[in-house]
Amino acid sequence: MQLDDHAEELASDLGVDKEEVTQDLENLVKYSVPIEEAKQSLRRKYGGGDGGSATPSSKNVADVTPDSGNVTVTVRVLTKGTRSIRYQGDDQTIREGELADETGKISYTAWTEFGFEPGDTVTIGNAGVREWDGKPELNLGESTTVALESETLDVPYDIGGDADLIDIESGQRGMNVEVEVVELEERTINGRDGETTILSGVVADETTRLLVTDWNPRPELAEGATLRLEDVYIREFRGSPSINLTEFTTTKPLDREVEVREDAPQLPIAEAVGSGGLFDVAVVGNVVAVRDGSGLIQRCPECNRVIQKGQCRSHGQVDGVDDLRVKAILDDGSDAVTVVLDRDITEEIYGGTMDDAMEAAREAMDQEVVADRIRERIVGREYRARGTLSVDEYGANLDATEFDETDDDPASRASDLLREVRA
Repeated sequence: MQLDDHAEELASDLGVDKEEVTQDLENLVKYSVPIEEAKQSLRRKYGGGDGGSATPSSKNVADVTPDSGNVTVTVRVLTKGTRSIRYQGDDQTIREGELADETGKISYTAWTEFGFEPGDTVTIGNAGVREWDGKPELNLGESTTVALESETLDVPYDIGGDADLIDIESGQRGMNVEVEVVELEERTINGRDGETTILSGVVADETTRLLVTDWNPRPELAEGATLRLEDVYIREFRGSPSINLTEFTTTKPLDREVEVREDAPQLPIAEAVGSGGLFDVAVVGNVVAVRDGSGLIQRCPECNRVIQKGQCRSHGQVDGVDDLRVKAILDDGSDAVTVVLDRDITEEIYGGTMDDAMEAAREAMDQEVVADRIRERIVGREYRARGTLSVDEYGANLDATEFDETDDDPASRASDLLREVRA
């Protein structure tokens, strides 16, 4: 349902001017108020009580869609996180996480404290539904009711939020991880209240590594510390998940060592791409092509973006900074990914420095000779690439920290595979 349709429905129910309702509704939605919460607020404003005579329909989680209106569901609480957000100029504490029944799971945001905890089975009445990150999400507001059920609902999902780093996904809330802090630095950023000091770095466990940000720096978060972090939320940063600590996050020292994985988990490209993004992953495949925009390039001195003919999309005409890079398409038969190599790795592959490449381009009066030489050296060969994988509407890209030709014997590998198939 479009906003105009919601406004028309409200105006008809309340007997008020549609234009006035539309303006009020637009103002609330502009400040990220969920549409059902906004409608309920306007019903109260115009004397419409709790909002209409329609009885919320009881649904299975799998049947809830953004067009469901208000619903009633009986679910098991999987996770519960607490976070402070800026809402219409004021700080407000919200609870958020995931709920599930036997048909599926769904995220929720509660704008007040209802008292349920992970593991509880509850019936939630008159919950609004909105679309969040392309999926339906339940919004629990003032007109929502929550009743604790005596019988436990069996669901095919883990409860409580404990997870290995390799299983962490962007958008999760109320998660718990046990990690070692391997890198950490203090930074000053421009936050919502001006200059803010934060801690950022990398944490690791037995499965992989992820970025971490502590928005309320605490002394126990230090390089080498092994900690259990409870109630963290996961946001996407440059295409991969990152762990975020808030004022509500608790940190507990571990009485054990965390066996930090030094190498990156190696995945088939299709599985890696299907994850939606990974901070540290390795893939193996054949270079099937080197894309345009490889070899000698120029970058904007302000934002570091690649420029064309001295023009930056953000800063207009600039004096470009020379650089080298490769955008190689790596394919393992399951899927393909564009591996982006920086100047240092590109120089290794090219077999010379950037000055050598620029000299070769001047002699040939064509900078494409650099990319052509790179193509001759790597296309058709098998490489192992390690780095940060991001996936968006433009495809999958891996910013490589390592790019090494494999020394596996293809015939031996084929024999091993054949034996495995026959077994």
